[in-house]
Amino acid sequence: MKLFKTFAVIVTLSLTLFPATAQDIVVISEGNFIRGTIRGTDYASVAIKQEDDVVALYKAKDIKEFLWNGETYVSKPIVVKKKMEHRFFKLIEHGAVNLYTIGGNTAPDQPKPKRAKVRPSFGIGGGTGGLGGVGGGVGITIGGGRSDNDENKSAQVRPTAYFIEKFGTGPMLEIPIGGGNSDSKNQHIKNVLLQKLANDEDLAERIKATESFDAKLIRAFVSAYNDMKK
Repeated sequence: MKLFKTFAVIVTLSLTLFPATAQDIVVISEGNFIRGTIRGTDYASVAIKQEDDVVALYKAKDIKEFLWNGETYVSKPIVVKKKMEHRFFKLIEHGAVNLYTIGGNTAPDQPKPKRAKVRPSFGIGGGTGGLGGVGGGVGITIGGGRSDNDENKSAQVRPTAYFIEKFGTGPMLEIPIGGGNSDSKNQHIKNVLLQKLANDEDLAERIKATESFDAKLIRAFVSAYNDMKK
């Protein structure tokens, strides 16, 4: 909730003090954010076109979060191939339990690193930490010397992975939605949901009775739980 209060303050200040253009925001640290137009993310970094038309690239490990087209992407530590790294997770449900996605079509423009710069500004930073695993094959490759065809290939939709987080219940956990259904997978999803969406007997019975899960249903369960906890 602190995360969204932070962005509410930033967006309110931006809309009040600046023209209604370039409303995307990158929060670098507390008291330091920049405005511009987000060009895309590969979930390990984000490209933003600043007001001077320079495209700057920021790595997930170096900033707290960013707001893109009204949606929040939070930088979190995760383990990738037994190595601790940072990735951006899109926050799609928030409250007592947070639901994130990583993946999809978010191809960035090629940045201009030799001109990239950060202009400190006023603002309030906010963010959360966590630890989890990331499904393979997500994200968009950012590189140099690519043709238009290469750009189009990199812009294709990548698999979307879902993660659930509840503070005080251990690390955020992946919910394996894609790749078809099986009894073992459905039972694993049930176990994850029952762990994170605890202390709601009615919801628990609905989860136990579910025979197949998809992204829409997972989001509905989390939303119902958060509504109950308000």
